[in-house]
Amino acid sequence: MSQLTKNIGRLSGKVLVFGGVYSNYQSLEELYRIAQAEGIKPGNIISTGDIVGYCAAPSECLDFIEDWKIHGIQGNVEQNLINGTDDCGCNFEEGSRCDIFSKQWFPYAMVRMTERNMAFLGQLPEKISFEYADKKIDVIHGSYDNISEFIFKSSDWAIKKHNFDQTDADVILAGHCGLPFADVQDGKYWLNAGVIGMPANDGTARVWYLILDDADGQFSYKFHNYEYESFEANQLMLENGLPFSYSETLLTGIWDNNEILPDEETALEGIPIEF
Repeated sequence: MSQLTKNIGRLSGKVLVFGGVYSNYQSLEELYRIAQAEGIKPGNIISTGDIVGYCAAPSECLDFIEDWKIHGIQGNVEQNLINGTDDCGCNFEEGSRCDIFSKQWFPYAMVRMTERNMAFLGQLPEKISFEYADKKIDVIHGSYDNISEFIFKSSDWAIKKHNFDQTDADVILAGHCGLPFADVQDGKYWLNAGVIGMPANDGTARVWYLILDDADGQFSYKFHNYEYESFEANQLMLENGLPFSYSETLLTGIWDNNEILPDEETALEGIPIEF
């Protein structure tokens, strides 16, 4: 059975953070190669959830992550697979395009779960906490109170402050919204690494991750992106009857729709992200 919060102690050296594998095995393989090249050990790698998702290799991605022996938390998808519910738990509006598509890819993922997969999901915590560069860091998926809450850069700081108050953290590493961003106020850092399973709606096929650094005892962070064999991932989705629009997003970098996005993020569609 999973625990609510897992404390992984004190980390040092570079820490790689990523979210949303979304069953994209080709992207996960490339991230593994990047981590190897950077010399970042598995104990300094953290997943912010939603290993399973839109793409064609849910079981393979879970096995890969388990074998890699990195840290990770449940996303809403993992939680709903554990609970045996019939959708991804994103709280999409009934009848919306996201809701319709989730009724295609979630059952695909569910029937491919092995006993090994379910045992692994069951031991993932909902949250992680650790110490790093003299800061308390908490890892959550959506928000502290709601694993499916979408929090964006444009989301009111009061919403983020509530999470800092709940966790007593200096830094929150969050996932779920699919976009990489940093929001820093009052000495508090809300960092979302973005996801590696789908592009960030910026008109490029790039996907995103985050590296924390404690060089000279100072806390710092930097966003990174990479490209991978997205055409292969696209073809596997098509071969398995998964949503065509999502498979196209892997190549175009444009989301099928902006139903979940606030106006500020919607206005940035198709504009390559720069940090």
